Amino acid sequence: MAAYRQLVSALIANSEDVGKSFAAEARKIHYQEAPSRAIHGDATANDLESLAEEGIAVMHLPNLEDKDLN
Repeated sequence: MAAYRQLVSALIANSEDVGKSFAAEARKIHYQEAPSRAIHGDATANDLESLAEEGIAVMHLPNLEDKDLN
């Protein structure tokens, strides 16, 4: 669990939170309509499926509270 907490913390610290705009922003980055950068945010299961069908690689992480990671 400690290794997972460290991984999640590093990913969040080194990426931009785009909130509920995750799917749209991931598409913009993929199609070079926005600067390439690491992002994180919220997406539905349908959003993730659509992104995968378009060949856009994303990583789904469970939405854990900080208290769950300690």
